Amino acid sequence: MYQTNNPIIKHKVGLLNLAEELNNISKACKIMGVSRDTFYRYQELVNDGGIDALINQNRRVPNVKNRVDEQIESAVVEYAIEYPAHGQHRSSNVVVN
Repeated sequence: MYQTNNPIIKHKVGLLNLAEELNNISKACKIMGVSRDTFYRYQELVNDGGIDALINQNRRVPNVKNRVDEQIESAVVEYAIEYPAHGQHRSSNVVVN
């Protein structure tokens, strides 16, 4: 039985405990509304890194190619604050110097 006070992972730990209590992974997953694949992913995380490994860790690396120059970004933000009723199409047609 796993124990945690962390509300973020309480549902995940509850699934693992229910499966252990019922001795039936499929039934536990059906009751909790989770796929078996998800259960096995949670179980592997706990086996590798303990209960704390269940906390979501963002692995996404920011894509710098999608960023614009800071001056352009600040100009767009200023324009949006000054003219909040203009939509994205109207705002994109305005040339800011």
